[in-house]
Amino acid sequence: MKNTLLAIVFLCVQFAFAQPDSLFIKTPKPKDELKELRPEWKQINKATFDLSEVAFVNWSAGGSNSISGLVGIRSEANYKDKYFFWNNNLSARYGINKQESREIRKTDDLFEMNSNIGYKPDESSNWFYSARLNFKTQLTNGYKYPNTDDPISRFMAPGYLFFGGGMEYGKDIEELSFYFSPITLKATFVLDEDLANAGAFGVTPAVLDVDGNVIIEGERTRQEVGILLTNSYKMQVVENVAMVHQVNLYTDYINNFGNVDLDWRVDFNFKVNSFMRATLGSHMKYDDDIKTSVPSDVEGEFDEAGAKIQWKQFLGIGFAIDF
Repeated sequence: MKNTLLAIVFLCVQFAFAQPDSLFIKTPKPKDELKELRPEWKQINKATFDLSEVAFVNWSAGGSNSISGLVGIRSEANYKDKYFFWNNNLSARYGINKQESREIRKTDDLFEMNSNIGYKPDESSNWFYSARLNFKTQLTNGYKYPNTDDPISRFMAPGYLFFGGGMEYGKDIEELSFYFSPITLKATFVLDEDLANAGAFGVTPAVLDVDGNVIIEGERTRQEVGILLTNSYKMQVVENVAMVHQVNLYTDYINNFGNVDLDWRVDFNFKVNSFMRATLGSHMKYDDDIKTSVPSDVEGEFDEAGAKIQWKQFLGIGFAIDF
């Protein structure tokens, strides 16, 4: 029954987005455009470093000395011809902050891989049959400061994997893309025993006896199948100022269908010269599987407060190096 349903969905999507050759007017392409359509691989590697610092000496208004740094690396390998594209990238970021009389604290931590492949049967069409793979996790422990004894996250706790197929629209796929996948697998990994037993990040928690001893350990993974919508857009706002927008919307068929997980990022990149740059970024997330907690009436205990919108903002000045 499931196989039949998947086949029907695929045929419906194929029919809805099919575009006969007769709908297009064939016009000769300029020589420059023909050159761009030749099969080619493009390799891009970039390292970035952003720094901010504040220091006070006999400052009457008061304040704390602080320094923050963010290191990033990104590598891309992209292929394109008249009918196919295959975009791959790997990125990692890590940021820390040190304030006077306070321990070093993490400000950013990401390891992410993406692979996106698409095929269009007609050279003139802007619609692609597409498949996507996304994996992300973090590199080091995360804490709810000032408590640094009990990690609230670790490497692969959580880890997220998205894999699915659908249709993608993009006249220039590197600049503008709309992607719709009716079948996307989302897997959540919590490979830390304590966090898995606590049911962190939506996995099934451990079963405990009356004394709090673990009878059945918590699940280490959680699988979902649902709908994924994405949109990405790059534009040159003014000279030396570029904007990158990306939003992902996901809802699971089985668990709370219609309850949408959001991942929305907007970055403005300001180019000073060949090396110096400034970045202003906003990152908003909502995941119904990530619950918050509030102190209960019993000291040392907490009650679940449900999921909430997560938001992070970043402003940095630094340099970038292509290699």
